[in-house]
Amino acid sequence: MTTPTLLTEALRREGVADARTDALTIGMYATDAGIYRVPPRAVVFPRHTDEIEGTLAVARELGIPVTARGAGTSCAGNAVGPGIVIDTARHLGRVLEVDGDSATALVEAGTVHATLQAEARRVGLRFGPDPSSHSRCTVGGMIGNNACGNRALGYGRTSDNVVGLEMLTAAGTRLSATTGAAGGPLRSPVTTPSWPG
Repeated sequence: MTTPTLLTEALRREGVADARTDALTIGMYATDAGIYRVPPRAVVFPRHTDEIEGTLAVARELGIPVTARGAGTSCAGNAVGPGIVIDTARHLGRVLEVDGDSATALVEAGTVHATLQAEARRVGLRFGPDPSSHSRCTVGGMIGNNACGNRALGYGRTSDNVVGLEMLTAAGTRLSATTGAAGGPLRSPVTTPSWPG
């Protein structure tokens, strides 16, 4: 079994600047909003996607599972795992663009839902799903859980509001995916509200 020191050294060799195995960090990331407690072996706080790529390379090399984590608001244990937890919320939480003409937004996985809503509101739009944890849940976590909220009948679930994704698979392959027909998306990620709210 790989020791915590060897694991963090391997991550640093791959360019991962902030990888932690201390008891406090492990304890904090052993749980999410649910009842499950699964201590990880390490927690990584990537500053850019290259660090995620490096983390996945180490995980493949050492045979360690990986769990992607946003804000840890899942009640079903989706943000905990026994291997390496990648926290995208700390540094990868920017709204890169909101385009009022196409009613779309480009965001990083760790972007908090309420942050996206505030940016969309500036151009008279809104992001459809509205989970109860909207003030802290991340868009990446919402995609992973297909989150919705009490306006799901009007705006759909998260999967109904995603136009495309830039992804990195566990095998290290970069993929781009789009939804909808060739002529356009199935549904825009930022939509005009049909009622106040």
